[in-house]
This record gives sequence, structure tokens and C-alpha cells, in this order.
Amino acid sequence: MAEQEANCLTAFPAGEQTVWADVSPFLGTVCRELEVGELIHGENFNLFEAMSALEIMDPKMDSGMTSCGYNSVEEAIGSGAAPIKLHLLQTIDVMDHLLACEATWHKGHSLAQTVFTCLYLLNLERTSPNSLLHAYCKVTRVTCNLIRSFVSQSRTHEEEDFFTMAFGLPLKGEGDDKCLSILNAVDETVARQLRACKNSVTRKKIADDYESLQPDPDLEEGYCKAVLSRLRFRKSFYHALTYMGKPQGRGLEMAHKHIVSGLSELARIRESSDFLSSISSRACKGEFDDRTTASGQEAVGFDASINSRLLSPTPPRSINILSWKMAIDYFEKLLQDLDRICLLPLNPTIEEALQFAVDFQKSQPDLVSRSQLQLLIVQDGKLFGRDLLSDVICRAMKMPHLANNRDFQRNDSVIQLGRLILNLLRILCTNIAYQHRKLGKSLQEWDALLHQVEMTCNNQQNGTSSGSGGEGLWMRQMKSWAEEQTCWIACRFLMLGFELELYSPSEYCMIYWYVEHVLMTLFHYKVFKERSATENEHERMPLSVDPSKKKGKKKRGKEAEKEIRLSPDILLLQCCIHLSKGLTWMLAALSNDHKFVNCPTIFNTEQERFVQTFELLQKSQVPEPLSYFQFKQSTSYINLASLPTQMQFDYFEAAQKDLKKLRHCFPKDSERLHEIQQLEHVAEKNRIALNVIHFAGQAGCFPRVSFEFSHHPLFAVAVIKRS
Repeated sequence: MAEQEANCLTAFPAGEQTVWADVSPFLGTVCRELEVGELIHGENFNLFEAMSALEIMDPKMDSGMTSCGYNSVEEAIGSGAAPIKLHLLQTIDVMDHLLACEATWHKGHSLAQTVFTCLYLLNLERTSPNSLLHAYCKVTRVTCNLIRSFVSQSRTHEEEDFFTMAFGLPLKGEGDDKCLSILNAVDETVARQLRACKNSVTRKKIADDYESLQPDPDLEEGYCKAVLSRLRFRKSFYHALTYMGKPQGRGLEMAHKHIVSGLSELARIRESSDFLSSISSRACKGEFDDRTTASGQEAVGFDASINSRLLSPTPPRSINILSWKMAIDYFEKLLQDLDRICLLPLNPTIEEALQFAVDFQKSQPDLVSRSQLQLLIVQDGKLFGRDLLSDVICRAMKMPHLANNRDFQRNDSVIQLGRLILNLLRILCTNIAYQHRKLGKSLQEWDALLHQVEMTCNNQQNGTSSGSGGEGLWMRQMKSWAEEQTCWIACRFLMLGFELELYSPSEYCMIYWYVEHVLMTLFHYKVFKERSATENEHERMPLSVDPSKKKGKKKRGKEAEKEIRLSPDILLLQCCIHLSKGLTWMLAALSNDHKFVNCPTIFNTEQERFVQTFELLQKSQVPEPLSYFQFKQSTSYINLASLPTQMQFDYFEAAQKDLKKLRHCFPKDSERLHEIQQLEHVAEKNRIALNVIHFAGQAGCFPRVSFEFSHHPLFAVAVIKRS
């Protein structure tokens, strides 16, 4: 004891004049006088140490304060917290609460605080006497392990998206491969019981022929339906995930069938809520808005703090399990997102695959569906696990004859381009915040590739390279296509800023001004590629000697002109250019005349914000970087008084005309039609707003104008209010 005291004393630096005193009475007095939130600290304890310290006695910071539950699973089971002999309603409550825990896990919380708060899952073999509970828990555990495996493979998640750490929990067990056979056996038993219940003649003989699920024969049918819907949903969900995991998309058709079945079972689960809550209301009454079960009763067999010792040394997150209704809504949306993936054609071009990933993000899918999309598109370094990236690039360049060209496949630039494409597909499957960061950084990688290809083309042109003439042709074609994709990435990078609300209203003018420049550059690349493809087709067409076709030579120019008309996708791009240009002029005129409702920023100037916003684009050679001086030079002269009215309306009117043409170009694409309708609303509302501003200005009373994204997430609509 004396040695311990000596060690404690030597642990503190003491000088010659140090005097030790007992501060226990002082601390006791202070503790009685201190109010909540007050702190006594020494001179060497500053704000930095306070931010790094853990506050004891606070349940959110001190994990020991919340350890009011059991210290081990054995202790919980011994105290009767997880009984095996359950009433059927209690078993259904366990199923519902476990489903809510699983949805909460998908939303970014750990397995230890969600799914594995279930004491039955921590010792699954113990539930064998209760075949219904055992089958449901077993397939739930297998499904969780399957999802964790998919998400880990895709690597599309961050810590705030999904928690893959298992903390040593029993995610795997013997006989997991037989979980479906166990579930099918229970399903068959309950289904046979339900058929017997529906037959009024045999209803009285149920007790003699079958073992009833519960003692009340009048409630047997309702209980059977509730149990069956839950069992069959788990079976359909597991089947859907399994088939979607098959290589090269071979199981998508079967996965679609099981997803449809799972959605119908979720609808039946919703319907069972009225029946179960009416039964439970005999024992408990009240509102169950935050309930985690359909009956409204608290599920047995769960302890939120049972795994507190398995967590990391940092304080555990304070979480709330999703309600039963929110969990059902989550799984319904998850199945709908997975179904969209199943309907994806397996032979799209790279542009179509990129656009599908962008369109898929519009529904704000959760991580599980996004990881499934990435695993489907990118498999073994190939597109859909089948197409080599070199072949994909050939088709995108409209040069399919290069597919078997060994020199093309082994070219360093082609290999690097393939890696960038795969990386781009992976990025588009992440959450939009992570996507925005990675797209900005990837612009430098694409720019480095363009620089490398340009040097190769220059060397071939100067005769310093050993490549053939054919290689120079496809190198130039590849450079053009890579520049087009770089513009697409730059456009996506800027547009994501609107979805993430990164731009203040004072920056809208410069943003749309730069977006219009990027879109216009992309438009030129697409038109050039389309016209080049059309000209190549004409060159490859055999000359006809049929006299009846000689008369058509004079019309060939008109026919060729029709063939190179803008495709629907390019026409839609042109509409976005018109809207960007119109918004730029409107915002510039309103800002220059001080008619725009905007809060000025005091921390940096407009030029500094311009540099900060477009810093990554300034480092790339494609699209051509624009300076703040160019922005001011092109917008400073615009004002409502001097700008002709017709010029203000031209861009929105041109967009409306093109959008009307596009209505009939996508008859089967409901998503594209909806976007066209949104853009039409933007063009119409802004055109009306400009008209109102013009006539109000002539009357000498300018209204207050603000902008909101009520009709489209990327293009703002002017809102006019009286000043």
C-alpha cells in the first residue's frame, strides 16, 4: 500500500515549495453548490481539453450509465427476458420489432444496437422448440449477413451510410444454408392451417386434425394470414437478394418475380395491422404512433444494452428504432428500387448505363439498392461481367471494328480510360455528397488522360511515334469521346451542387453562366459525334446501279440533312442550354438593378466565391476554363431597362418549343416524360415572371423577386412578390 501511494505521488511533478492538501471537503461543498452545466477546472484545463473529454454521469457520453440491463445473454435468459413459449401475438411482435431493427440498421446504425438487441438471435439454437420463431430468426440472420456481404463488396458506403462491423456477433451459424427448407416447412404448416380455417365445414374439426396456432378458433384465420404474410415476405426478400447476386445479371428475371411477390406480402402485412391492434387493444389502449409492432405492444426478448461491452471505446450512439410503419415503408421503397434495377437492359451503351445511374439517384435510393446496382454494372472489371472495357469503348466511339484489335486493347491510354469508366460508374452509385467530392477530383484524372492522348496524337502527327495511320485515327476519335465524357462529368459536378444546396442565391447567376458554357461544349461534342457517325454510314453505303434509284441523287442532300437532325437526347440538352442562358440573363439583370432578394455575404467577395466554386474546373483543359473577368464582362451590361424585351423571352420560348417536340419522342419512358413536363413548367413560369417584371418596371414599381426549386431540382423558378 505504501509503495502504491509513493508511485501516485511521484506521478505528479512537485517542486520544493509544493504543499499537498486534502481537497475532498472542498469538492464536496462545491458539488452541492454547482448547478447543471457549471464546471470547475484548473488553469491548465482549457476549451480544447473540454472538447476532448468525456462527461461522466451523462447517459449519452458515459456508456456505463446506460448499463441498467443485463450483463450477459445468459443472465438475460436466466431471468426470463427471452421466453421460448410465447403466445402467437407475442411471436408476431418479435417479428415486427426485428423488422424495424433491420430497417434501422440499413439506415446507418450498428448491428449491435439494432438487429442483435434480439436475445433470440444471440442464442438461436435455443429457439428450436418454437419452430415459427426459429425459422423467422434464422432467415433474418442469413439475410443480414447477405446484405452485409453485398455492401462490403461494393464499397459504396461511408460510416454514416452503413455499419458493416460485426463486433464478433454470431452472423453465421451451422445450418444457415438450410434456412429456406426450415422456413418452407413452417410456411406449409401455417398455410394448411389457413386452408382448414377457411372451410366452414372443417372449421370445427381443426382441433382434431391440426395443431392450432392459438386457443381461440375465431381468431385462427386472422393469425394465420398475419404469420404467413411475414414468413413469405422474408422468403421473397431473401430470394430476391440471392438471385440479384448471380453473375452477369442471370437471375434478374427471377429476382423481379420475387420482388413483386414481396411487395404483395408487404401489403398484406399492412392489412394485418387492424386485426392485430384490435386484439391487443383488449389488453392495452392508447395511440401507437411510435410503435415498433403492428399490435402496439412492446416486443419481448430485446435488450438495447445487451451488447454495450462489444462496442468500441467511444460512446455508443443514441438511436431510436424506426417505427413499424416506417419500417414497412422503407422495405417497400427498397423493393421498388431493386425492381428498377432488375428491369435494366443488360446490353446498354456506356452512356445509357451512366444515365441510368443518374436517373436512379433521383428517387433517393438507400445504400442497399445502390450497392446492388454497382455490383450488377461492375463485375470482375467488366461491364455487367461480360463486356470488356475496350469493347465498350469501341461501341461508344462508333468504331466496332476495333473490338478484336490487339493493339487497341493493349494500348495504355485505352486501359487507363477503361479504369476511369469503371471508377465513374462506382462513383455514381454512392451518395450524392460523396459523389460530388469524387467527381470533382476525378476531373484531374480525366484531364491527365487527355493530356497523355494529345501528346501521343502530336507525336504521330510529327512522325516521332511508331504507330500506324489507323492508330492515329482511333486515338483522335478516343480523345474526342473522352473530352465529351469530361464535359459530362463537369456538368454533373455542377448540377449536384443544387441538390446538395451548396450554392447561395447570390451565386446562381455565375453558376448558370458556367453551366451554360459546359452544356454548350458537351452539345458540340455530341453533335459532332452524331454527324461523323452519319457521314461514315454514307461512305460505307454501296453504290446502287438500279436506274430507279438514280433519280434520288438530287434529294440526297435533303435526306442527309434529315438524317443528321438532332436526336431526342441532344434536343433535350439544347433545352437545358436555353434554360441556363435564360436564367443567367434574368438573374444578371435583376442583380445589376438590385431587384433580386438576396442576403449579401460579408466574408468573401464575389470573385473569391467564383474562384472557390470553379477551382476544380479551372484546372481542367476541357471544358475550356472561364475566368471571373469573362463572367463580369458578359453579364455586367445586362439590366432590365436596356435589355430588349424580346431577347429576354427568346430562350425560355425556344426551350418551350423544343420541349413540345420532345413529348412524343419518349412514349414509353415515363421518367423522361416527367422531366420534360418539369422543364416545361420552369420555362413557362420564368417567361411569365419576366413579363410581369417588364410591365411592372414600365409602371415604375418593381416587385421583389426570389428563386425556388419547386418544379425542377436543378433549374430555379422566379417567385414575384409585391415590394
